[in-house]
Amino acid sequence: MTELQGRRVMVTGGAGFLGRAVVKRLAAAGATEVFVPRSAEYDLRTADGVRAVLADGRPEVVIHLAAVVGGIGANRENPGRFFYENAAMGIELMEQARLAGVAKFVQIGTVCSYPKFTPVPFREDDLWGGYPEETNAPYGLAKKMLLVQGQAYRAQYGFDVIHLIPVNLYGPGDNFDPASSHVIPALIKKAIDARDAGADHIEVWGTGSASREFLYVDDAAEGIVLAAERYDGDEPVNLGVGREIAIRDLVQLIVRLTGFDGEIRWDATKPDGQPRRALDTSRARDRFGFEATTSFGDGLRATIDWYETTRRRASSGAR
Repeated sequence: MTELQGRRVMVTGGAGFLGRAVVKRLAAAGATEVFVPRSAEYDLRTADGVRAVLADGRPEVVIHLAAVVGGIGANRENPGRFFYENAAMGIELMEQARLAGVAKFVQIGTVCSYPKFTPVPFREDDLWGGYPEETNAPYGLAKKMLLVQGQAYRAQYGFDVIHLIPVNLYGPGDNFDPASSHVIPALIKKAIDARDAGADHIEVWGTGSASREFLYVDDAAEGIVLAAERYDGDEPVNLGVGREIAIRDLVQLIVRLTGFDGEIRWDATKPDGQPRRALDTSRARDRFGFEATTSFGDGLRATIDWYETTRRRASSGAR
């Protein structure tokens, strides 16, 4: 058990989408000293940069969220960068944290580490059953190597490393940049832009046959903090809701909620990505009592409302 009350906690990536939610949840858990390093000040890909951040932050607990991520397009365009930067950050941070005497290290993995044809629902024991889906394999494998490192460090050094695997996240504050966003914010932006422009159609990648599971960002933060407090095992743990939705159904839902009434055109020349994605979430429930509570409809409406409000503010500020 890791009591967070009064502990010094460092959250890499703490200024990002998930990081902001985790920092907020840590404050509610009583972690009064939360250090959020910024990439402009510390290069976490190097041993010197990591040593500097640990010396300045003096953390007792490290939650490693920082990652170089994106959707299918970004993964296809940056396989080398996504592999190197994610592997280098995690490897250096875990090693230097061990040497610095950090009490607990929480590594955030990725659902992209699972094999392409993992049986649904994905169980943590299936992680090594095959090669990941090709478009995001370099990113997924870089993260999976950090699971191996954490287990090896626990075995040899007794270092308390845990590895969490969140499914696709969404929620207010997500990345809506079409060059690097994931599926939900990309679709929301596409539908709202088309609605406001009076367009008669939108174009969507793939066939719509793939499925995905989505976890609301505040629920993900709750799961991460609960694991930091209550979980000390070497086995990886899924964080999700245990339900999937077909991309075709997701697009129809977003179109309805955003008020776009044009045609949906599918570009089957573009990849679908992994055929299905849905997690078995029983280990998180059994090991540290985590269950997601936000309904998908409520979460989508909150995300759309946040994006519309942010756009209006930006527009009025520009004038």
